[in-house]
Amino acid sequence: MKAKPAAAPRPSRARARARARSTSIAAFVVLAALVPTTASASGTQEVEAELPYVCALPSGQLPATVRVAAEFPARAEVGEAFTPSGVTTTVELPEEAVADLAGRGAAEVRAATRLDVGVAQNAATARASWRGGAEPVALPESGPLTLVTRGDVPSVAGRGDGDLTFSAGSLAIDLTLAADGTAPGTATADSGSVSDSSSGSDSGSGSLTVDCTLAEDAPGQGLLATVPVGTGTGAPSGSASPSGPAGTSGAPDDGQPDGRGDRQPERQSERSPKVLENTPGTAPDRDDVPPCRYDEQHPPTDVSLNAYVTGYANVKKLKGAAYLPPSCVLIEQGVPVPGPPDPDYLIFDTVSYANFHYQERRQTPPFEATFLSFDFAPVKATMVLEQTDTMRIDSRMKMSMTDFSTTTDTYVRAPLVLHVLDLELNGTPLDVGSECRTETSLVSEDPDPANFPGDHLVLYGRGELLIGQPATGYLLLSGGVLAGEATIPAFTGCGTDGEDLDRLLTASVSGPGNLIKQVQGQTCAIAAPVFPSPTNEGQCTEDLQPYEIPVAEH
Repeated sequence: MKAKPAAAPRPSRARARARARSTSIAAFVVLAALVPTTASASGTQEVEAELPYVCALPSGQLPATVRVAAEFPARAEVGEAFTPSGVTTTVELPEEAVADLAGRGAAEVRAATRLDVGVAQNAATARASWRGGAEPVALPESGPLTLVTRGDVPSVAGRGDGDLTFSAGSLAIDLTLAADGTAPGTATADSGSVSDSSSGSDSGSGSLTVDCTLAEDAPGQGLLATVPVGTGTGAPSGSASPSGPAGTSGAPDDGQPDGRGDRQPERQSERSPKVLENTPGTAPDRDDVPPCRYDEQHPPTDVSLNAYVTGYANVKKLKGAAYLPPSCVLIEQGVPVPGPPDPDYLIFDTVSYANFHYQERRQTPPFEATFLSFDFAPVKATMVLEQTDTMRIDSRMKMSMTDFSTTTDTYVRAPLVLHVLDLELNGTPLDVGSECRTETSLVSEDPDPANFPGDHLVLYGRGELLIGQPATGYLLLSGGVLAGEATIPAFTGCGTDGEDLDRLLTASVSGPGNLIKQVQGQTCAIAAPVFPSPTNEGQCTEDLQPYEIPVAEH
């Protein structure tokens, strides 16, 4: 790739997270495999709440039905952080809403939801944001529109004895619209630009945020679940404080006084339930991750970036999650070009490219995984993910001309095969040979198959920035989360001396519906590095490696 004009020096990571970025989003798709953390059915409670909402659409206030499904623990200890799992938000918009969207020229929509959830324990409260995403769906010819989103949610810890309650509040639905035959937010083959423009014009493409409020007659005022915490029982509503001492809760320290002794009303929040960022664990030591730097075989340009990526993926057949340790990715950041004209938005499109980098090869470092094949046979495998071509990243940044808020949508396409190096079944080594791998790349349903044929993974991420508020979602400079769904293909070439192990791996692992969540760390810009200082958190080490090693999120 030819060198581009040098990037301007960047501010610290803290400021980078809070400002708009008009450059492209580069992202990395990785699929870990085969390390299940199977949940037990005992000790959990399955919740499905159906709630009435009122949503503001172009034609006016319309009723909607929202169903929230999740699994919660049956009980938790004081200070024990837990994460609601299997969270699904189903929104049913009435036929009038379908007419509104069709009137904007849309034939297909992609939804992302943001549900405000109140968390309370006795008289103390906190708030959490439950986010979800969905694949595009076609508008129905008649009847209501049903949108089903899924996503991970923050962990929560009770600060003392007493029932911990979760209640649904306001709901925002971000809709990306597309005309018939044009998938929302996909890139064109000619220019790499994202074909969705946020206009609401006759082109039939655009975006719309629908704000919904809980109806006054909602049962239980939106109550979703109750989780008893500690050995005591929940204090009556409106009681002054939880029954257990805050100083002995073991909950994460938020820097506030422990609250023992006399308590003023305004200090009640120190015993509020603790809503945690969903980062289970700490970042590995630098000695435990592979180097991530450019070299003589891979010299940097003035638009080169590097970063670590890690994450989890569900293995549907094994009913568990899989972990990939931090891997190095080298990125060539594209140059933004003007997108389609729009009277309401300033639009830029960007194409960037990225490659894994491990010992001069485009692959992850080897990683071990252990799982139960057919629910009873322990299998340990050593694997790598190998690229068959360069990762392509198509992104679109849209800035509102009215409030200067920005959104950046990113689609990442990466052809990756899963290569099995070693395999043990119940402690007995099995010779898989040197060519044991998936027949094709791990596969996602591409929103624009005409322009992007072939087998590859697709992950989607959105970064948002409102003036005066920190940026959320995925942005290239500060990193963030990407999500998607993949099919693990059948395995081939596994076994030697006439022993065929293809069917063992295919039967126990291969199949569709494997949800993926990947986390990229802060990038290091090689041409304009930001080193740690008393005023900067640091983006690059002295030898120009990424300073941040991210932590995988469930």
